[in-house]
Amino acid sequence: MSDTFKSGFAAIIGRPNVGKSTLLNAIIGQKIAIMSDKPQTTRNRIRGVYTSEGTQIVFIDTPGIHKPKHKLGEYMVEAALGTLKEVDLIVYVVDVTAEFGAGEEYIINSLKQVKTPVVLLLNKIDLIKKEKILEIIALYSNQYEFAEIIPISATTGENVRRLLKVLEKYLPEGPKYYPDHMVTDQPEQQVIAEIIREKVIHLTREEIPHSVVVQVESIVERNPTTTYIGAVIYVERDSQKGIIIGKNGQMLKEIGKLARQELEGILGTSVFLELWVRVKPGWRSREKDLKTFGFGEILE
Repeated sequence: MSDTFKSGFAAIIGRPNVGKSTLLNAIIGQKIAIMSDKPQTTRNRIRGVYTSEGTQIVFIDTPGIHKPKHKLGEYMVEAALGTLKEVDLIVYVVDVTAEFGAGEEYIINSLKQVKTPVVLLLNKIDLIKKEKILEIIALYSNQYEFAEIIPISATTGENVRRLLKVLEKYLPEGPKYYPDHMVTDQPEQQVIAEIIREKVIHLTREEIPHSVVVQVESIVERNPTTTYIGAVIYVERDSQKGIIIGKNGQMLKEIGKLARQELEGILGTSVFLELWVRVKPGWRSREKDLKTFGFGEILE
């Protein structure tokens, strides 16, 4: 057996809602990126760490690449495209149930500006007939010279292990960047905020657009078995605040209940979660607010 250790960074890119976060969670084996069937769920570049006996791959789950409509959208696209020259590998995820269009052309043109190897993942193959996969492979092969093309299903796990074996081939020799047990370098505060935001998106569905951001104001362990968390849910309009609070506060209670249950599993303690809802009009279009909420890395 070789003593050589291989490691590197792999960016997961693609249009919104193609299954990037689902893929990352399937690779790591646990939930570190929030998932929703609404597009543009991921806002930050989330690192997920996969470690095997001789390999460590640090995955960066990027925001979906889309035509931005506000400063936050611009940040999200810049965050995604900004990773292309910073990594050893690019994992480009497409949804095989969606038609090839301008969005994919934009991404492929961006890929042509870098020399990083690109592995194309044809995701959601469990939703189409097998014979159609060959047609899609031919279509994308004519657009760009991919290092590899792998049909997968992030939801069922089909070919996810095969993907890891393929990526290992392209990794350079390198150090172990993170300890074996570590699956993400996200700060605890960010993980908590994203879980709360996921529950808002899930429970409010179409009533609340992605104008929601969560800021954790306090995390206090008053004893070894209980964690007290205080967080603020910010929205842009009074009407959105009313929806999140709900009649007699029922919606906010349900958001808190679901978030608390998941946080207890992650933190390994009982969780006392206190939530507030505040209105900050137009925060997605102001750089000052974006920096306050932790989106300023690309804007500076």
